[in-house]
Amino acid sequence: MRSDTGSDPIIIFDDVSVAFGEERIYDRLSFDVRRGEFVCILGPSGCGKSTSLRLIGGLLDADAGRITVDGRPPHDAAEDIAFVFQSPRLAPWRTALDNVLLGSELRFGGGDKARRKAHAEELLNLVGLAGDAHKYPSMLSGGERQRVAIARALAVDPKIVLMDEPFSALDPNMRARMRAEMERIWLETGKTIVFVTHDIDEALQLADRTVVLSNKPTRVLEIVALTAPRPRAPNLLDTHRKKLLTLFGALEPLASAKEIVA
Repeated sequence: MRSDTGSDPIIIFDDVSVAFGEERIYDRLSFDVRRGEFVCILGPSGCGKSTSLRLIGGLLDADAGRITVDGRPPHDAAEDIAFVFQSPRLAPWRTALDNVLLGSELRFGGGDKARRKAHAEELLNLVGLAGDAHKYPSMLSGGERQRVAIARALAVDPKIVLMDEPFSALDPNMRARMRAEMERIWLETGKTIVFVTHDIDEALQLADRTVVLSNKPTRVLEIVALTAPRPRAPNLLDTHRKKLLTLFGALEPLASAKEIVA
């Protein structure tokens, strides 16, 4: 864990309940995310992991309980938040550079175009695509397109980046590379990141803490802190891996082995 990670919570879930029609999704869900922290939300498919990001981003309202983002209701903190989704969602008619610029254009309007372009070029360099600014999405690999999406999220200078299984569509080798890239980007930017996954190894590599969710109606099974130094050697994570596997093994119905270790 980085020494500069803040101890004060920037996101708080306090006894949050959510229902969709007659189905109860959350059962008094409570956890927090500290400023500058990398938190993974880990749980079986269908437990409401992505719902947590929608609540933080103000895209969905809780039925009961309290959610605060930097001391405010989520709707009031929207400009401090950026999303990275499972699909990069790039505009196919715009180059990589112009796709990075799109986020700030939509949020802030015209503004200082020269300054924003320079910042977008810096972000493409940060994600390892400095030489690909002129390329269109069709000319980029899946991992490269997702890196453009990450740069676009950072272009609005958010305090918090919400990531919804952003590497799930990539092949195993590319996923491993993207995890390492994401860890590097987080260390360089100092953003607070909330990262949804159902992959235990992903959480073990990336998270300062992992919030493990149950099946519906969803509650927090346990919050597992990972203090191994970065980059993390796999043999130092065996105890945490066994703990997470044990927690998953307690769920009914059981998550499939593919979901657990992906």
